[in-house]
Amino acid sequence: MQRIFSTYRYSDEPLTSTMLAEIAQSGISTVEIYCTPLHLNYRSTSAIRTLSEWIGEHHLTIHSLHSPVERDLLPGKRESGIPISISDPERVRRLDAVDEVKRTLEIAEHIPFRYLVQHIGGGREAHDPRKIDAAFNSLEHLAIFAKQRGVKIVLENTPGELGSPSNLRHFVVDTRLDLKLCFDIGHAHIEDGIEISFEAMHEHVVMIHAHDNHGEKDEHLLPHSGNIDWDAAMGAVSGAQNDFPVVLELRAQSANAPSLAAATAAFEKLEQSIAAKRSAANS
Repeated sequence: MQRIFSTYRYSDEPLTSTMLAEIAQSGISTVEIYCTPLHLNYRSTSAIRTLSEWIGEHHLTIHSLHSPVERDLLPGKRESGIPISISDPERVRRLDAVDEVKRTLEIAEHIPFRYLVQHIGGGREAHDPRKIDAAFNSLEHLAIFAKQRGVKIVLENTPGELGSPSNLRHFVVDTRLDLKLCFDIGHAHIEDGIEISFEAMHEHVVMIHAHDNHGEKDEHLLPHSGNIDWDAAMGAVSGAQNDFPVVLELRAQSANAPSLAAATAAFEKLEQSIAAKRSAANS
């Protein structure tokens, strides 16, 4: 299992060389960068060049970027900014969202990365044909823009109907756009359940987001800190033919938690669960 750590853990503060050094020193060599204007000024060429220097200095690799979901996130607060939605039926707002996503994709011109994780909507949005059409118009353009920079866009399942696993599968199949899927275990647990959700998506999944919760809200806890059955969850994803990269996407619960040592221990437990399930399947 490829271990990837998301900088979402630090997304309410500017990304620094010290943060990346600590990640590297913990034994994790690959990261997903969570893009918010506060965390990473993705519109600044100088900021991206500095990030490239830090990545090289600490011998890290960027596996993926998470597309911005809000424009002006305020320091120390979450969900306090202006939503960025590529499925907004209002054309001006939709085009503005597409422009923000393009700025993040341009990072690949300075630092190579493989995937851009993209939400098709925000919050618990209901299924709406107008929003599906808007998402298609956005992604038809963005998929080409991404491919020109060596990046594949992957849609992530989110709480609500619009970003549900079944809706994402139908969207990928029906539109025939050059897209893949990111299976978010924590989001699936809040909605229809992990096994059912993964079954709906698995043919198009190329990566996993792992985090825990108690089944009611999107807490982004360490695995085994909520009530997800992680043995069952890893059994579901390890039954697929692909060995998916796993991104640990944690939220800071306090000033110093969760620690990178705890994250490393969580990775080890997930790997043990996968190994045990595969061993049992082959015996």
